[in-house]
Amino acid sequence: MKPLLLFLHLASVVLWVGGMFFAYMCLRPVAARQLQPPQRLPLWAAVFARFFPWVWLAVMLILASGLAMILQVGFAAAPLNWHLMMTAGIVMMLIFAYVFFAPYGHLRRGVQAQDWQRAGAALNQIRRLIGVNLILGFATVAIATLGQWLG
Repeated sequence: MKPLLLFLHLASVVLWVGGMFFAYMCLRPVAARQLQPPQRLPLWAAVFARFFPWVWLAVMLILASGLAMILQVGFAAAPLNWHLMMTAGIVMMLIFAYVFFAPYGHLRRGVQAQDWQRAGAALNQIRRLIGVNLILGFATVAIATLGQWLG
């Protein structure tokens, strides 16, 4: 059971953090240089419409597999880095939920109304929060892999 839980956990992290890295470091700069708001903002709304359901799946699998693995050893017996990973992961999940339910909704409604200023402001907020989550994601991977030396 543990290898399956670990696989689901790691595969979901790769999907989420890797997707954020691609969107933030590759797609965003190219789209900003090559597309004007009437083309760029609908592109982002469509990209997020495809990516966010995968993120929801990843979030559910990360949370379920992480809790299952920590329950196997018990909260008190779990290493410090596991607790740090869980804390960072929950913060990331809360940030994602906020992005999904607030600025992403503003982006979709702005694109639908062709209100490029509103949609652009929402996309800028999403960009900043994904940047925060990307940093947290890399920090969490570092904690997971290097955390055994924390004590």
